[in-house]
Amino acid sequence: MKAVLLIAAALPLAACGSTEALKPAPGASLPVAPRGATEKPSVAQLLTPSVQARPTRSNELLTQSKPRKPDEFDLPPQ
Repeated sequence: MKAVLLIAAALPLAACGSTEALKPAPGASLPVAPRGATEKPSVAQLLTPSVQARPTRSNELLTQSKPRKPDEFDLPPQ
């Protein structure tokens, strides 16, 4: 019985999500176009992170082991 009540209480909360496309709030507009750009970026372009913000992973593994060169600046403390 408690499980049924818990599911019945959680069901309205699960239906809160919006499936519509994002739009600016009423009375507000998108940010101005960046300097040098010919047009304003769209909502999708603004929500897509840049490569610098989310870099891709490099799957290149170390294939050859090489000895390190001695570091001439790695001196003991005085």
